[in-house]
Amino acid sequence: TPPHSDARRGGFRLQSPSASHRSIEADRILSQGMDEHTGHSYTKDRKVLMNRLSRLEGQVRGIGRMVDGEEYCVDILQQIAALRAAVDALGLLILEDHVRGCVKSAVKKGEADKYVEEVLDVVRRSMGRPARPSEKRG
Repeated sequence: TPPHSDARRGGFRLQSPSASHRSIEADRILSQGMDEHTGHSYTKDRKVLMNRLSRLEGQVRGIGRMVDGEEYCVDILQQIAALRAAVDALGLLILEDHVRGCVKSAVKKGEADKYVEEVLDVVRRSMGRPARPSEKRG
């Protein structure tokens, strides 16, 4: 089967990195008008995050339909790349909220080191890097 040139594949829209960036900015604008949150730092962005998760579910189902329909390999790989970019964008939103909320709060409470190490550890793992050995704290 030859490659397809249309912009829609498997029931969802391909996103370029610039489109993904615009989507992040739109989500940020939507969340700015929400009331001050309680609980986890991402709570104020819950609606935005849930909308993104729903889109991710749709992308996964679309890839499944492409595989089931025996679509062209490169088209499927492009959709997987778009899915990965969308997951990364979701993770970045949560990380930003964590740093601006939980970590900032920890600094005020004198617990910065613990939270900074926790964030660095999760970023290392997300990049496929092993965690650094714990340093002895005295």
